[in-house]
Amino acid sequence: MNDDYNAIQEQTISLTESLKNFANEFIEMLPGIGLGILIIIIGLLLGTWVGNIFRRRIEKKAADPLMSRFLAKAIKIVFVTIAIMLALRAAGLGGIATGVLTAAGASAVVLGFAFKDIGENFIAGVILSFNRPFDVDDTVMIGDNFGKIKTLTFRYTKIKTFDGRDVYIPNSDVLTTPVTNYTEDGFFRWDFIIGIAYEDNIEGAKETVLKALSMEPLVVEDEEHENFVIEDELATSTVNLKVYFWVDTKDFRRQALVTKGNVVRNVKEALEDAGYYMPADIQEIKLYGGEKEFPIRIAKDLLEDKNEK
Repeated sequence: MNDDYNAIQEQTISLTESLKNFANEFIEMLPGIGLGILIIIIGLLLGTWVGNIFRRRIEKKAADPLMSRFLAKAIKIVFVTIAIMLALRAAGLGGIATGVLTAAGASAVVLGFAFKDIGENFIAGVILSFNRPFDVDDTVMIGDNFGKIKTLTFRYTKIKTFDGRDVYIPNSDVLTTPVTNYTEDGFFRWDFIIGIAYEDNIEGAKETVLKALSMEPLVVEDEEHENFVIEDELATSTVNLKVYFWVDTKDFRRQALVTKGNVVRNVKEALEDAGYYMPADIQEIKLYGGEKEFPIRIAKDLLEDKNEK
């Protein structure tokens, strides 16, 4: 009985001493822990400050907000990572810092396979930040997505489509997919087809169309951007002319589309005013088999029958 009591008492004393030792060690480590927290805070603030400085300088010199934001985030992450390593050592946890670095190196291959897509998107993001086919607010077509570039991050590129959707495209897809930029050059060539009657004068119609194009102030024409009309097709009931004209795409979302609408309307009205006829397609009806009578009567005949009655 006394032996059991003595054993319990010894265990209680040992536990008490362990708690006291832990408390004393923790108290001794408090200055280091406080210093570590301070280092992390300073690293976070310093990283944000340095990143913002780089961002402003790059935007001022290169006028490139995508690259500046990307680099600012990268610099901030580097400063925070270094601050965490230093904080662990300052707190007396240098072994943990060394272990983290060792584990990071040892697990790099495993993580590389496990987070293959994330790694690809990150590397693609770095490449796109330095060498890319677009800037902020450029109108682009990436795959089936058509809209304006809004953001480039480490993982994705954000597009705001013209129907209001926010599309997040992985950077690896942006890097490997053909990108059509409608804003980089600043000009886009529209085209449409208009049909005139076979008996109409083709050259006269083409001159009328070109004159209508010149009357639209938002249509662009200079040495590099020539507007023209060509014969496109001998259709069933019309000679089809194809009209090509250039527009400014700085505001492709609205201005280019409105300009095209104005041109189509102006060309149609100009041809009508000049006496050109734009007939609809001719439909041919054939009767087969034992049909003896045509099942449709002309409206004039129906009117005469009505008057006779």
